[in-house]
Amino acid sequence: MTTLAAITQLLEIAIAIAAAPAFLGWVNQCRAWLQNRSAPSLLQPYRGIHKLFHKEAVIAENASGLFRVAPYVVFATMVAAAAIIPSLGTRLPLSTAADSIALVGLLATARVFLALAAMDVGTAFGTLGARREMMLGFLSEPALLMIIFVAAMISQTTSLPMIAEHLSGETMALYPSLAFTAVAFTLVLLAENARIPIDNPATHLELTMIHEAMLLEYSARHLALMEWGASLKLFNYACIGITLFVPFGVATGAQGPLALLLAVPLLGAKLLVAGAALAVLETVSAKLRVFRAPEFLATAFLLAVLGLLVHLLLGA
Repeated sequence: MTTLAAITQLLEIAIAIAAAPAFLGWVNQCRAWLQNRSAPSLLQPYRGIHKLFHKEAVIAENASGLFRVAPYVVFATMVAAAAIIPSLGTRLPLSTAADSIALVGLLATARVFLALAAMDVGTAFGTLGARREMMLGFLSEPALLMIIFVAAMISQTTSLPMIAEHLSGETMALYPSLAFTAVAFTLVLLAENARIPIDNPATHLELTMIHEAMLLEYSARHLALMEWGASLKLFNYACIGITLFVPFGVATGAQGPLALLLAVPLLGAKLLVAGAALAVLETVSAKLRVFRAPEFLATAFLLAVLGLLVHLLLGA
């Protein structure tokens, strides 16, 4: 393990932890501007997390140890996922474990602990949200795997750093298969992060809540970790999209410290564009009924399969 590789790994983790709330704040700002509303501060997510960390936690009497440990597991898995995604460079100490299947497994681990913790106390809304979350996961995870497999077949590897290095070395080649999977990935991102049209992160209407329904029993530091973990998940999904579809500018193994320094502002620019695009999609979309969510994710899976068939039949 070289010094530069260790610095790249630590820098990726630090940027993900520190910038995830800001990325969420940027999306919220863009949504407010597009809806002609007064935009909240970019630092509002940080203020909310800071306030929650200074409150006293209130836990239900019948809550088990799982309820208490779940926020730490969710946050830790999101940090581990950020360490796997090559957002800045491809030569990482964790590159041997940076398999796309392992990444999907980490995201699934966070989902399972979140759902189990929501059902632990036994409230109606928590159980309702957990069941809906697992239904979405059952449909979105195969679509996400199929999306990654298309890029893996083009690069002949399932390692995300190697996928990014291969695609970044292409001279702006246009792959129709990746175009189909990019649309499918956008649909999965919206569903996995409880965004419109699948869920509304700003609502507290009990009959339509999914993610927020699972957090109603949490408070103080536990809720802060859950909210921070949710912003990390959105940040990670944005970085996965950047890795698969616009990896240009990432520091490869043959490049030195200067390439790493240039990759940081380039990543910031990509995230600004991704956040603005996400806000536009949410603004022009309407909230779907819960029972229409399977159709939404089935469309994502079919688009991913179509991308796979295009690559297999046309080699493009």
